[in-house]
Amino acid sequence: MDALQFSRKEVRYVAAMAASRLKPGAGASVGPLKLTQIDPPELPGDGWEHVTTRLAGICGSDLATIDGHASRYFEALVSFPFIPGHEVVGETADGTRVVLEPVLGPETRGEVPAWPGAAQADGNDYGHLASGTLEPGLQTGSCASTGGGWSEIFAAHESQLHPVADELTDEAAVMIEPAAAGIHAALRGNVPDGGTVAVIGAGTMGLTAIAALRKFTKVDAIVVAARYPHQHKTARLLGADLTVVPDELGRAIRRAAGTRVIGSTLGSGVDVLIDAVGSSNSLTDAIAFTRPRGRVVLLGMPNQVDMNLTALWHRETELVGAYCYGTEHGHGDSHTFELATEMVAEFDLGRLVSELYPLSEYRTAIEHAAQAGPRGLIKIAFDLRATT
Repeated sequence: MDALQFSRKEVRYVAAMAASRLKPGAGASVGPLKLTQIDPPELPGDGWEHVTTRLAGICGSDLATIDGHASRYFEALVSFPFIPGHEVVGETADGTRVVLEPVLGPETRGEVPAWPGAAQADGNDYGHLASGTLEPGLQTGSCASTGGGWSEIFAAHESQLHPVADELTDEAAVMIEPAAAGIHAALRGNVPDGGTVAVIGAGTMGLTAIAALRKFTKVDAIVVAARYPHQHKTARLLGADLTVVPDELGRAIRRAAGTRVIGSTLGSGVDVLIDAVGSSNSLTDAIAFTRPRGRVVLLGMPNQVDMNLTALWHRETELVGAYCYGTEHGHGDSHTFELATEMVAEFDLGRLVSELYPLSEYRTAIEHAAQAGPRGLIKIAFDLRATT
């Protein structure tokens, strides 16, 4: 079968890092990602089955890996060679369309889940991620045992698969996983009724968080920092009340809150701020623009950051991570994927899929995904339906 395989080749990884500084996405041309022919992965045991990929998205964490910017934190949670791709809609042997919940939870490794019916990422112990019956791997798409969505066929455990309703297109279905991440971040914000929220970043993750805030919280006003015209338009369509360029976010929040300025920090600010970028600058702004004793939710995957945390300490700001999804206890113990399926249909999030490419055009696809903002794009995905 055709597959995009990422190998442990240090020299090529360094080359990708250097090339991507000049041109985002260039790591696909010079790095250790290669289109190859391999056999489908062997099924690791009971409860596993092969899934034929239909669409597979390209996300920010994929791009960070390919361009050589992934955090070294993940070194113990990856096994080589792996096949990327965790935003996936596929088809099982009996013809059922499914979306993948990519986190490799305890059940996938032959261990007991946190509780009966727990989601993959639920629980307080992640030790299973590097043990059990599989090679180390945080999720499908970084584990040598399972394969990933950037291939014709991958292996998945029955606990990872969610059936797709007939009325959803493949383009809508491939948005369920990123939508679930946006919902989880919005709910991690614990937004007070009638509260104000700001979102930094209006790529896929920021946009899904905006929709989630509107649907699943009782937020009053949402202010969004977006760079490009199509991001401003889409953010407003999904529920933002005000969109501004990033340099104007502080001024917009200051006017809305009617507060004073203390140096580069506002006296007050929004109740909750969702950072969908995860850089030193965005985190610094997030803390500065959130009211004292407010909450900052880190949705964008960070790497090494360099910032002054004095304001976090002084303002008693809560900084929480929002890695993926799980059981949302404040919403009837629903699985985030259930909520995401509902939101994708209601907000027509399939329209965020801007371009589809065959695996053979992976270099172009990855370059366009890495440069999505300036190109007027949002979500790029691989289309493998012609090979099925």
